[in-house]
Amino acid sequence: MRLGVLDVGSNTVHLLVVDAHPGARPLPAYSHKAELKLAELLDEDGSITPAGVERLAAAVREAVDVAEEMGVEDLVPFATSAVREAANGEEVLRGVADDSGVKLQVLSGADEARLTFLAARRWFGWSAGRLLVLDIGGGSLEIAYGLDEEPDAAVSLPLGAGRLTGSWLPEDLPDAADVKALRRHVRAEIARVVGEFSRFPVPDHAVATSKTFKQLARIAGAARSGEGLYVQRDLHRKSLEEWVPRLAEMPPAERAELPGVSEARARQLLAGALVAEGAMDLFRLQRVEICPWALREGVILQRLDHLRP
Repeated sequence: MRLGVLDVGSNTVHLLVVDAHPGARPLPAYSHKAELKLAELLDEDGSITPAGVERLAAAVREAVDVAEEMGVEDLVPFATSAVREAANGEEVLRGVADDSGVKLQVLSGADEARLTFLAARRWFGWSAGRLLVLDIGGGSLEIAYGLDEEPDAAVSLPLGAGRLTGSWLPEDLPDAADVKALRRHVRAEIARVVGEFSRFPVPDHAVATSKTFKQLARIAGAARSGEGLYVQRDLHRKSLEEWVPRLAEMPPAERAELPGVSEARARQLLAGALVAEGAMDLFRLQRVEICPWALREGVILQRLDHLRP
């Protein structure tokens, strides 16, 4: 059957269409994105602005039209931290439903971590042993650990690259003091949850997912996307530590010229790098392997599991 996953995230509204059957690997058929950066469309009280709500509703309508054109039989729509944490989140959900007919399911932070972990587990398989999975989104950082398909520990922290950029590094060339303050904030937040994971055995395999980690790995020398999904891509902490001060000295336009960095995400890359560096350091990870699958694939896999007789 042809499934569609509509992901309303902090940076994009992303429709992923796949051909999928229970027990089989989902095969991507089409991808449609609209860049919104909802994490940056908030007013002073933390509400998504009227303009932001209007843009979101229009993007959802467009995605529904695309899904129909692509023959999607089952559309699974969900929203993550930007809508979940907006002061007017319920109002936003009603507005989108009234405008487009789509009722977005709002995932909790723990659900995001759990479903991303499921995707990583299915990608690497049982032979990978105990997994530690890191995922930096636009609004939050998810961390999960476990041996099975359900993680033993899963947390979500408000350390997304978009959120931190808007609140801590709004200038194109941030002051060194602001970068230092953000670094201190990131590490303090991550340190609060490290103890939840340190009671478990050391992970056999450390994994990172999603756009920020993919871009950081690429600028640090990992293979480009054109070389295929099955090429191993790693990010080493030593390389990341060398890149953070360099990124801090680059305006967004210069970052966008780096290999694998999109213009839309270039502004957020420094904040994302500080989160990645802090997480790898505090969890004592010398290296993470980039997983091609993340939250959307986890949602698909869960949906397929529920279709099994």
